[in-house]
Amino acid sequence: MSKSFAVIGLGRFGKKLACSLYEMGSDVMGVDKNPEIVASVANSLTYAIEADAANPDMVKGLGLKDMDAVVVAMGSDLTSSIMSVMIAKEQGVPLVVAKARDSRMGQILKRIGADKIIFPEDEMGIRTARIMMSDSFLEFFDIDDNLCLLELKPKAEWIGKSLLELNLRERYRINVIAVKDHSEMRSFIDPSRPLEADTDLLVILEKADLKRLT
Repeated sequence: MSKSFAVIGLGRFGKKLACSLYEMGSDVMGVDKNPEIVASVANSLTYAIEADAANPDMVKGLGLKDMDAVVVAMGSDLTSSIMSVMIAKEQGVPLVVAKARDSRMGQILKRIGADKIIFPEDEMGIRTARIMMSDSFLEFFDIDDNLCLLELKPKAEWIGKSLLELNLRERYRINVIAVKDHSEMRSFIDPSRPLEADTDLLVILEKADLKRLT
């Protein structure tokens, strides 16, 4: 079942994040007060909605309660960001991520309910999208246009099974290159050792195969 996201604010970061999430198979609602921006993404998202995030009635009418996560991506508009974060949390959104232009803005948004604060550069939109695609993704790094390096927690159904039993290379097209136990990264991997819940995996895979893991 695909995840559902709302991205409020479709500037450079918000637009890239929203489109990346949609390209990876998620249901995405993009929201912006600029009709030209909304029109530009109408065919690239599940929904593209024109709404002023400074207007509480408009934000309440977006149906944020149905989302798995909401990203408030208006780093230059504190008033709209506060309104969006507060309403999203009031409506029970489990994960609210807010973009902030500086640490002061981040502190304010965190205080009024944001679960995560980000201070992204333009290219961080894609990386954030990769991490948000799965609860098990911890870190994502580009290697080149085709390959990526991913740190992830084992899926619930992997715990208690060894790498030999899981056959991850065949099932998911991933190569495990290191494991981390108790905050220690080790390149030596015992393929017969059962995975534990606190064992993180460092893997290399082709970006086209990320959907297999989400």
